[in-house]
Amino acid sequence: MLRFLRSKQEEETILLTPFVDIVLNLLIFFAVTTQFDIASGVHIRLPSVSNIVREQQENRIVVIIDASGQIFLEGKKLDPKMLGERLKTLVHEKKSIQLVLQADKDVKHGFVVQAMDIAKSAGVRSIVIAAQWKVDKVM
Repeated sequence: MLRFLRSKQEEETILLTPFVDIVLNLLIFFAVTTQFDIASGVHIRLPSVSNIVREQQENRIVVIIDASGQIFLEGKKLDPKMLGERLKTLVHEKKSIQLVLQADKDVKHGFVVQAMDIAKSAGVRSIVIAAQWKVDKVM
């Protein structure tokens, strides 16, 4: 009876390098495509628009009005009187600022107008009202 010598079989292993490559690519993809809120901790729903406008980033100040009408500047809750004083200080320090007003879509119109009036009284010359860009289908 003939006995065949068995060659040493290679151990079956799972190669981790391609798996790690795929996971890192997915991580990079999700990190790049994720949108971040400017002011974390304040949840608002912006109204939608169909056209998008890119603005300059320098000297930009963000004011947020949530659904209950509370005003936030630089992540800190302020009453309207303090907002005016703080904006006056910022205008004095930076000479020219652009105010980005992010108001929840359910907030009463009067709160938005009041914030705009306070900003104009404080010396703000440029106010941008933020909106969520919604892509429409091309006809």
